[in-house]
Order: sequence, then structure tokens, then C-alpha cells
Amino acid sequence: MNETTPITMKDIARELGVSVSTISRALKDSPRISQERRKMIQDYAREHNFYPNVIAENLRNSRVKPQKLIGVIIPQLNHYYFSSILSGIEEEASACGYRILVAQSNEKYEREAAICQSFYENKVCGVIVSQAKDTQKYDHFTKLVEHGLPLVFYDRICTGLNACRVVVDDYLGAYTAVNHLIGTGCRRIAFYGTSMKLEISKNRYNGYRDALLNNGIKPDDSLIRYCDNRASAEAITPDMLALDPPPDAFFAVNDDTAIGILYSAKKLGFRVPEDVSICGFTNGERAIACDPMLTTVEQRGKRVGEEAADILIGQVEGSIPMDKVEKRIVRTRLIIRGTTR
Repeated sequence: MNETTPITMKDIARELGVSVSTISRALKDSPRISQERRKMIQDYAREHNFYPNVIAENLRNSRVKPQKLIGVIIPQLNHYYFSSILSGIEEEASACGYRILVAQSNEKYEREAAICQSFYENKVCGVIVSQAKDTQKYDHFTKLVEHGLPLVFYDRICTGLNACRVVVDDYLGAYTAVNHLIGTGCRRIAFYGTSMKLEISKNRYNGYRDALLNNGIKPDDSLIRYCDNRASAEAITPDMLALDPPPDAFFAVNDDTAIGILYSAKKLGFRVPEDVSICGFTNGERAIACDPMLTTVEQRGKRVGEEAADILIGQVEGSIPMDKVEKRIVRTRLIIRGTTR
């Protein structure tokens, strides 16, 4: 066993050949476990520097409330959507007497795993997280659960772990947006999305694709690009608009990407929306700071944050059972502005 990695009750149970529940009871000095076995388990835990995080359980069972600290992992703090989610988490937590400890993963697995370890060491009572783009393993999340910490995902969920989550209706949001573009006469609609390893990307692509199919339009792979930021959009859009025939509309995975498309189209002399329509996904402040203002799918990030904090606090305080996987969906809405006909 790696000495730098804290052991869990599961590890102790495996080493001693007993169940996790037996370990848990022995560490709590339960009379249901024989004195001899209790001593053996407690001695082993002490020798291996096992210090269980009892904050969450104490918050659920004690009238005297210890430190109420929630760990929050944000992929990118400079992203409007994530900052609005953070605002919702902070407001809900503050209203319930909790503080938050915030860290940024910068979309890196190694950073995300280190933050989870740091949160555990700092005795947070639970963790709220949106998975980094770079994350393909989820051992760091599993360890938190094994340590008894409530874990709630928002926006980007970990499909390898059946944990509580709050997401927006990405599929319906994308479907509604593309259906609107088709309703205004657009037929060659390009899609700018991100890695299909992320559940939100799959859902938005499927919404785009189904909207086309349900309107009798065959999806065209030449109109699909992996692109999720303004710089990349500005780099690849000229080639897209040089196609024969060019796209008459773009649906982008977020507002920054959509604004990159808008900038490139106008620079090349295309009229928006007369020649080409553009729709984004977020409804951040930049959506009304461009000309024309951006049609986009509103994600309601603040509401996502409030719901995530509500679930975690509910599990910490016992109103939501720890073994219940709470799944909530925040509804999106299409905001029609000047970049669509």
C-alpha cells in the first residue's frame, strides 16, 4: 500500500478479513463488536494512521455543530457559467450557515485528484464538483465516498460513479435551439462541440442530430467540428464558410465559441443573421455585449449551484439519506436575439 495515500475503511476490512460495517462499528466502539475484535481493529487503524473524517456524521447526528465547510471544485473560475454556479452554491451554503472552500482544477485530472485529497485533509463535510475535461479515472472520487463524504456532481458528471448530480437539460436545450434555426429556414447547420467523452457533449450533439432528423435533414459530418472556445472558432470558421455550399447556421456548445464564429463571419463579409445564423449555449454577459446580440440557450447556472448545495447540505444534515442518489435537472430556455432570423 502506498504510504502517502491514506487508507480507507475498505482497505482495513480487506486486510483484516471483515466487513466494512464491522470496521465502522469497531471504530465507534460499538458493543455489538467483541472487545477483543474492537481492540484489534482500533490498533490496526492507529498503526496505519487511519483518521476517519467524522465531520459529516457529527453534523448529521449531533446538536452541537462542528465546522461547516463544503469543498467546491470548479474547472475554470474565469468561465461565466461556472462562476454563476459558484455564486449559487455560496448563497445557498451561506443561508444554511456553511462556508465554502473553492479550488480550480484547470481541467486537469492530476490537479483534481490533489484537490480531493486536500479537501479530505482539511476535513470538509462534503464535496461539490464538476469533472475536469482531462479526467478519465475516478479513483479520487471513489475515495471520498469510501471515507463517508457526501459527493455531488454538477454540469459534468462522473459516469463511472452513481453519485448525486445536478445537470441542465442539455439534450432538450440543444434540440430546441436547432429546431428554432430550422424553423427560420436554415438547412445546413454546423455543430461546434467538445469531446464526446463528456456526457454534456453527447447530450447536446444528440439534441442537434435529432432535431435535424425529425425535420427531414440528414446530418452531414463535414459540418461537425470539435471546438469549444473563441480562439479555435475564429481559426476554423473561415474554412467552414469556404465550403460549397457554406453552412447557413451554426450551433455552438457555448457562448464564447458562438462569439468566435460571429467575429469570423462578420470579418469575412457575411451578414448575420441574413447570410448565416448563430446560436450559443450559456447566456452569459458576453451574449449581450456583441453586435448583433447572441441568440443562446440559457443554462441558469445560479440555480444549478443552489440545487447542488441543497442536496449536499441535505445529506450532511440527514434530510436526504446518504444512500439515496439524488438527481435533479434544471430546465433551460432559448433566448432569441439578433444572431438568428
